[in-house]
Amino acid sequence: MEANRQETIKQDYQYCEEIIKHHSKSFYYAFSQLPKAKAQAIFAIYAFCRKADDSVDLIDTKEEQLLAVANLEKELSLFEQGNPIDHPIWRALTDVFERYDLSVEPFYDQLIGQKMDINFAEPKDLSELETYSYYVAGSVGLMLLPVLASKSHQDLTQLAINLGIAMQLTNILRDIGEDFQKIDRVYLPIAELAAENYTKKDLEHKIINANFIRIWEKIAQRAEYLYDDVEEGFRYFDEDSRLPVKLSSAIYRGLLNAVRKNKYDCFTKRNYVTPLEMQRIYRSIK
Repeated sequence: MEANRQETIKQDYQYCEEIIKHHSKSFYYAFSQLPKAKAQAIFAIYAFCRKADDSVDLIDTKEEQLLAVANLEKELSLFEQGNPIDHPIWRALTDVFERYDLSVEPFYDQLIGQKMDINFAEPKDLSELETYSYYVAGSVGLMLLPVLASKSHQDLTQLAINLGIAMQLTNILRDIGEDFQKIDRVYLPIAELAAENYTKKDLEHKIINANFIRIWEKIAQRAEYLYDDVEEGFRYFDEDSRLPVKLSSAIYRGLLNAVRKNKYDCFTKRNYVTPLEMQRIYRSIK
């Protein structure tokens, strides 16, 4: 019986690993460096977050999106009560919660972030953008923290949140064109656009001028400030987790330089860190 359970859990984790391998090569590259048990835990958490994202991204109407998130919230509530539905992600997460001291609250916060996307309102200022970034990405940092710093006696809550926010700001800066062209969404704060007299018409015409670059750089420099701040706390993570955390942070930070190298073209080019660059980053921080 125990052998059957172990085989099922093994397959459940493989299911989760395939999801991260398919959707985020940079995350997979970084976290596959972890010891197997920790890597599996990260893959399971990522699979939940991917499921949350897909409940918004892969569904067309607002009503269906809200229903999908509500259904996921019900599944999470059942999981919290000890009655998880029979699905590889929930079985894997059950095992993760048994092995690590995770809280369910960041998982609920992640779903709040999904609802914020469904009922999207352009952020008024950088503070509102960071609040949104907490719910969709800082929450992920809190989910991962008990796995990556399982032996730490330091309070790393804010560090985990800041790393998630920095990564989300990076995503936003990389995906400005895609977000606007595909889903008519502008994450650049209204106040920053107004201060530089940069309009949605300019976005529509893919204008990269000094005004656009100043807006982009202001947000990028905030992300880089958070990356720097987080770097000071890497030593408090478990010894076997420091390298993957540093690596994921450095690779994401590298996306900002990829955009700069492409002369801030977030409209017609897909900016990414190449496998060769990932290997260079890995060698530089090892």
